[in-house]
Amino acid sequence: MKRTILFALAGLALAACGTDGGSGPAPSGPSGGPAYTPNSGGGPEAFRDSDFGWSTGNGGGEIDGVLTYKGGSCTGSSVVLAPETAWSRARMRVLYLSNNAAAMPVDEVQQRTPPEHNQDYAKYARRASCDANNKFTFTGLPSGAWYVITVSTPPGGGQKMAVMRRVETHGDTVKVNLH
Repeated sequence: MKRTILFALAGLALAACGTDGGSGPAPSGPSGGPAYTPNSGGGPEAFRDSDFGWSTGNGGGEIDGVLTYKGGSCTGSSVVLAPETAWSRARMRVLYLSNNAAAMPVDEVQQRTPPEHNQDYAKYARRASCDANNKFTFTGLPSGAWYVITVSTPPGGGQKMAVMRRVETHGDTVKVNLH
């Protein structure tokens, strides 16, 4: 269940996360009207495998991260690292109403998750696990911009929060605090 929620949050419809292929109602935007969805046509925000190619290589970059969001925990949960492209930047604006950083209720993010290109996008995401101290690491990263995404479970239960932050690697170690 956690895996399904996390991948839906990141807009990654993996085998564990089914979508309706668009047969259900259109996601609504923050004002209740139709949500903007990333361009599937030929515009600047179109999904193109070639835009993601840079992210498949190896490099000297590393992300050393920790979740501290309101004392929540990501222990045992997946952390998704998604490469930034014009398409994924637009997708983050749809899901998180920001393409820089956000913490939003999981349910809200799921309601805005458009199904298009999920399978294609998933193959470019990297994954790590959150350890018992809410820490995670990604190594061997090429230089570029990425979105770090995980789910924070509040202490004592309550509403789970999707936490996202944009990070840039430049062949060095970047410390990230998801707060």
